[in-house]
Amino acid sequence: MNWTLPNILTALRLVAAPAVAIMFLYFTRPYADWFALILFVSAAITDWFDGYLARTWKQETKLGAMLDPIADKAMVVIALMVIIGFSSWSPWLVLPATMILFREVFVSGLREFLGDTAGTLKVTYLAKWKTTLQMVAIAVLFSQGVFEHYLIVSAWGMDEAMIASILDGTTEDLHGLRWKAVAMKGAGHVGLWLLWIAALLTMITGVDYMLKATPHLKEDH
Repeated sequence: MNWTLPNILTALRLVAAPAVAIMFLYFTRPYADWFALILFVSAAITDWFDGYLARTWKQETKLGAMLDPIADKAMVVIALMVIIGFSSWSPWLVLPATMILFREVFVSGLREFLGDTAGTLKVTYLAKWKTTLQMVAIAVLFSQGVFEHYLIVSAWGMDEAMIASILDGTTEDLHGLRWKAVAMKGAGHVGLWLLWIAALLTMITGVDYMLKATPHLKEDH
């Protein structure tokens, strides 16, 4: 195995995936939210750097080609699991997260079945965009957790009802928290919509891969 710098970055991203969940086991909130956000964003940045460096330095290897998609999927799947478990938006996150997880399992199964002909399912530009959008959406949702549990709940002991009353003007904003509540809600809405768009792109790429694989699934092929 050739451990070039791009491959090392990919391996670190693979290790960072479960570390995001571990943050919530060893740290209390809001610190877990902060650490998970920083770790996830840092790992997501390496996703661009390792590919760029591998192409620029002509260090593309079989090890990197194998580890890169695994690291991407591990990051997305584990982060979604954590967000659904801890986010106040979880009921609305379940369906897009399910769509993403289903597609990833389905396409992985297709590639495994096709074996030597799996090259038919080469990563498309649309698939790269869906991965980027997934990571942006997840980062935004983690930031919403930071707003919710650090700036609002942990700092002032406020619950959802109190936040809603400040936003609609029922309760006087004594501590100047309205902008923080707006930021929290805004991050949640943006992250939720981005995840839905990413889920739709994910399903479109899944259908595209299925259509490309169909000729190889015929009994007489």
